[in-house]
Amino acid sequence: MKEPVRIAVTGAAGQICYSLLFRIAAGEMYGEDQPVILQLLEITPALKVLNAVAMELNDCAFPLLADIVCTDKPEEAFKDADAALFVGAKPRGPGMERSDLLVDNGKIFSGLGSALNANAKKDVKVCVVGNPANTNAYILKQNTPDLNPRNITALTRLDHNRAIYQLAEKANCAIADIKKMLIWGNHSTTQVPDISYATIKGEAATGKVDVAWSQ
Repeated sequence: MKEPVRIAVTGAAGQICYSLLFRIAAGEMYGEDQPVILQLLEITPALKVLNAVAMELNDCAFPLLADIVCTDKPEEAFKDADAALFVGAKPRGPGMERSDLLVDNGKIFSGLGSALNANAKKDVKVCVVGNPANTNAYILKQNTPDLNPRNITALTRLDHNRAIYQLAEKANCAIADIKKMLIWGNHSTTQVPDISYATIKGEAATGKVDVAWSQ
């Protein structure tokens, strides 16, 4: 049996992680022959819920799930981590300006970055999911000077999927026909879908729709 891969996950008691963790434990992230250890981080008030999620994971008796760590301490969650999924982030509340959210998440990701830098493996692979994902990933990178910045990325798959769907609807084609769709910018009004490299059934998408529409 291989040595387990340690996967740190933040915001682990949230709804997204409730879907994510079981798939990781089932081998859908690293494969059917790779044991994993889940190192789950939450804020202190959510630890009770997190422990309940851990109980459900244990109830499934996943053969590949070697261990579960539940903690509110970043240094424990990131200890020797091979991968880190930053799912948690402060959501935008009623009356909050986007600038307020950036300040709050800036503080959160600065602290998490420092803990990651000090405790994770130096080749740890990092994926930031919590929005604004690109900005949060940048803040994280600025606070992990000992890690390879090429190993830190932001997941904007929802925006990418939306762009593909809209292009498919406009071009009256199947979603599976579309390749090489790009999006630029953050999860906000700065986002720019880009079809300049996209193809539909192997042909340039720019020849299938009005270019002005895509802008």
